[in-house]
Amino acid sequence: MQLVIVESPAKAKTIEKYLGPGYKVLASYGHIRDLPPKDGSVDPDNGFEMLWDNYADKAKQLKAITDEAKKADGLILATDPDREGEAISWHVQEVLAKKKALPKNVGRVTFNAITKAAVTEAMARPRELDIDLIDAYRARRALDYLVGFTLSPVLWRKLPGAKSAGRVQSVALRLIVERDREIEAFRPQEYWSVKANMEHKGQKFEARLTRHVGVKLDKMDLKSEPQAEAARLAVESGNFLVDNVETRPVTRNPQPPFTTSTLQQEAARKLGFSASHTMRVAQGLYEDGAITYMRTDGVQMDGSAISAARKTIADRFDSGYLPEKPRVYQTKAKNAQEAHEAIRPTDFSKDKAGSGDHGRLYDLIYKRAMASQMASARMERTTVDLLDGTGQTGLRATGQVMKFPGFLAVYEEGLDDSEGEDSAILPPMTAGDSPAKHGVEKTQHFTQPPPRFSEATLVKRLEELGIGRPSTYASTIQVLKDRAYVRVEKNRFFTEESGRLLTAFLERYFERYVAYDYTAGLEDQLDDISGGRAQWQVFLESFWRDFKPKTVEVLDLKPSDITAELDKFLSPYLFPELEDGSDPRLCPKCGEGKLALRGGRFGAFVACSNYPDCKYTRKFAQPGGENGEDTGPEVLGVHPETELEISRKSGRFGPYVEMGEGKDAKRASIPKDIPSEDFGLEWAVKLLSLPRIVGAHPESGEPVTASIGRYGPYLMHAGKYARLTTTTEVFETGMNSAVVKLAEAAANPGRGRGAARAPLKELGKHPRTEAEIKLMEGRFGPYVTDGVTNATLPKSIAPDALTLEEAAQLIDARAAMPSKGKAKKKAAPKKAAPKKKAPAKKVKKAE
Repeated sequence: MQLVIVESPAKAKTIEKYLGPGYKVLASYGHIRDLPPKDGSVDPDNGFEMLWDNYADKAKQLKAITDEAKKADGLILATDPDREGEAISWHVQEVLAKKKALPKNVGRVTFNAITKAAVTEAMARPRELDIDLIDAYRARRALDYLVGFTLSPVLWRKLPGAKSAGRVQSVALRLIVERDREIEAFRPQEYWSVKANMEHKGQKFEARLTRHVGVKLDKMDLKSEPQAEAARLAVESGNFLVDNVETRPVTRNPQPPFTTSTLQQEAARKLGFSASHTMRVAQGLYEDGAITYMRTDGVQMDGSAISAARKTIADRFDSGYLPEKPRVYQTKAKNAQEAHEAIRPTDFSKDKAGSGDHGRLYDLIYKRAMASQMASARMERTTVDLLDGTGQTGLRATGQVMKFPGFLAVYEEGLDDSEGEDSAILPPMTAGDSPAKHGVEKTQHFTQPPPRFSEATLVKRLEELGIGRPSTYASTIQVLKDRAYVRVEKNRFFTEESGRLLTAFLERYFERYVAYDYTAGLEDQLDDISGGRAQWQVFLESFWRDFKPKTVEVLDLKPSDITAELDKFLSPYLFPELEDGSDPRLCPKCGEGKLALRGGRFGAFVACSNYPDCKYTRKFAQPGGENGEDTGPEVLGVHPETELEISRKSGRFGPYVEMGEGKDAKRASIPKDIPSEDFGLEWAVKLLSLPRIVGAHPESGEPVTASIGRYGPYLMHAGKYARLTTTTEVFETGMNSAVVKLAEAAANPGRGRGAARAPLKELGKHPRTEAEIKLMEGRFGPYVTDGVTNATLPKSIAPDALTLEEAAQLIDARAAMPSKGKAKKKAAPKKAAPKKKAPAKKVKKAE
């Protein structure tokens, strides 16, 4: 029997079906071990020796692999065909060797698509593990560990509120921060345009002013309304004749098939997918055998695939859509894993695969791959110049006509931002024609700042700079979101104040390590290792020799000195020059103190130097004080019963009210559903009075209380909870209503208060069981449920990107797992084992 190891159970099931008897295929469920998150996992003083720990949640799977390996005649490592796949195979081999369960015959096979032909062909040609790829993996893993576990403690001690830093994530964050700075520094400039509405032979078109008072106009030349009005009058009074007509052919060639990066970009543009969601869906399509491997920088297609694509084109279109020769694309990538094919369908006769998001992504991949082998599109672009009788005023009209769509009949690449190309169709005109003029308009414009990064444009920029690798972009971006360094609004990145401050700190004290060219240079060196051109320990030694002393140097600095230095570094942002020439650091409240950056327990903020006499503060990420003021505690009044002063304050978790001082002070958070303009002493007294006793339950006689907790307003009775919708309900719900709500919550079994919560999202009916699936918020994070089975959402799946099919698969997988209760019942007979022991067995043990 041959034991085959792959990563995923779906892949294992498919491959075992292809291989048939004599093969046992098991999944490792990804990596089986990693560097433990503690000091000493990488030892720079001992040749960068690494201490690997097996994942605790993989113990069961590792045991199954070990047990089968002991019985197997040979081991075939068939993990993914890239550096990570090579590393997983290496880890499996190392663990089995330590357990003395490694078969004598070990082979490594790779295939770019999970089809029967590809799998059986690969099995016939096993090889040894690629040590160069494994060394590159070890170098990259050690490098990321050394940066993270050396730099993060520096941040915790010197930069309150910062959570972590990383080799690639910090550079990606810097890109987003710098774009924010560009936008903030941008000053719009006014300009005007003038256009005439024309008509010729019954067809209307527009012509823009390009010549005024005998001078050619550039885009920004009309800077004011008076200038624009003078130009408009000149066009209105002129009689225009066609002076010149220029027609030229234009050819557009198709783009190559998708790489990992271009797939992430196009799925973001056209489908609205995040990078991580794109990779999850693509992984599913790959494991289903629908597409080739989705982590690649290669743009080439296998010869048989090109032939299949050309046959499909010939079957669907006339001969003009098929070029005489196949198109050949070449990649510029240098590292070993990029020798793979582009992402393409495994079978061009299938134009559909999967449903929902899987179907939409497959459609994109299919059309892009087919279009890459189609004929070029041919257009005719026409430019018409018109002059008035004096020759002093000129207009221009442009347009284009599609002569042959070619590949555009199937696929057109999306744009990140509009390029404003004029694609209007013009009427036929020749020199001397006199089109009719139906009106002239002047339009005011303002120059626009550079657009914020979307996931697509950020991935594109990282790739252009040579930073990171496409296979890691999704996880890098997800870390920035998870750390709350950035937020996403309308698919665009905005820097949070913690991200802004972290970037400033790294630029000031670790400038080299967030420099774009330096980070790209590290990638080049890692590529050299994977190509066998460099030694991984020498590379790490070179990095560590400079990096470690720098961290020690920063650790020796006082936090107050670092804050003062950041105050200077960020001065242009925090205290920009004012138009009236006044001091931008002058405190707007007391008019005497100077504003400066300060470090607090929960992060940085701007405060007045006259504290505590002046309690003016401002959030860090509010340049110039715009909408960022927090003038300190606001006294709301005195509690009518305790006669203690009640103040409204701002804390780490938002606004709250406080009554009293010191350890005896009572506090209550201010719910978001109370409008700030309505909040005053009355609301504060109510919040501080919680929990509220609604009364005694008519059946049990035990009290029913209403209050506000971590998950919002709720009712409680005898340890059971029911969710309330608004803060107002906490104070207005009566006993009859409370009894009904508690009964409804009890009828919906679940874990405590979570069972009564409203779903975050109703996903629809389970495609196989017809049960309604809901996305819920639980104590330990979001989960999906069909009313019987609950399945926790993996961190890799964003709740807002979850599809019905993905939720159904999670529920199916969880339902197939043995419950803890069942496991305990199975273990029970083992405890009774002594009753079954016979004397003969004891003698045998003694022997």
